[in-house]
Amino acid sequence: MADRYRDFATYARGDSPTFVAWALGVADDPEVHAWLADLPRIKQQPNLVFAAARWHGAPAPGKYAAFRAVLLEREEAVKATIRARATQTNEVGRLAALTPVLGTLDGPLALVEVGASAGLCLFPDRYDYDWPGAGRLTGSGGPTLTATATGPVPVPATHPDVAWRGGVDLNPLDVTDQDATSWLENLVWPEQDERRERLREAVAVARREPPYVVRGDLLERLPDLLREAGRHGTPVVLHSAVIAYLEDDDRERFHDVMTGLVADGACHWVSNEAPRVLPRVTGDFAVGPGRFVLALDGVPVAAAHGHGHALEWRTTGGAGG
Repeated sequence: MADRYRDFATYARGDSPTFVAWALGVADDPEVHAWLADLPRIKQQPNLVFAAARWHGAPAPGKYAAFRAVLLEREEAVKATIRARATQTNEVGRLAALTPVLGTLDGPLALVEVGASAGLCLFPDRYDYDWPGAGRLTGSGGPTLTATATGPVPVPATHPDVAWRGGVDLNPLDVTDQDATSWLENLVWPEQDERRERLREAVAVARREPPYVVRGDLLERLPDLLREAGRHGTPVVLHSAVIAYLEDDDRERFHDVMTGLVADGACHWVSNEAPRVLPRVTGDFAVGPGRFVLALDGVPVAAAHGHGHALEWRTTGGAGG
């Protein structure tokens, strides 16, 4: 438990002083370890625990002592929220990393997002992009997403041609439901007001055309979604900061399923996950703290900031086709 929370503190450093302090506090607090041990391991994740505490009144930004008091004094309510909800942050800023990869693929595209949450990342064509150091993509009429860029980023000449979009999630969130979108806002890290405003903009984008997101296990529902996607365009399975929430055996199973689908020509696969989540994708592709491995069809192409703020492209000649 201590190692897990220290790892999260390293990940959050530079992005949320509050979460760094809370994570280090938990790491050194045996009483809170025991509090967490009552939960399933998948529910012990820092993001979820911190969000649930905030939902029940822990001030953020705020001190560890106040966060700890909410855990211990409102234990039943906080644990009920942890068990009922999930970390479905749905950070649309990650599209600044995903869109250059999508731009290398032949369209029209039919997008299938696993772990789609409210489906906010299913709209890469509804945003403009600024990659300082590489270039810009404008003309969508939507909000602008920015990622500082290094390396030969394949800046798209046009927005992705998205013919169809759909997703799957264990607990899909309805973008028209105020409770659901309030929970999404609660998941945004305390000091990140810009992310919070971007989330509100993303919800407004999605509400104009609420996405098709089905409820269920991603491995079970993926075949049907791909069959439907294939009727509309080139199927592309994408995900970002999702597979980390699967148990290790299911991560391996997901990797095997996706590599098989890619080998059969059934779809492209765009993954954006922390380096240890899909180790057979990451291989010896080294990334720094707080960085994800962005890959196309199981081959790494870039290191991306976990929330999409930066993109370090490593390949030449684009990502594929």
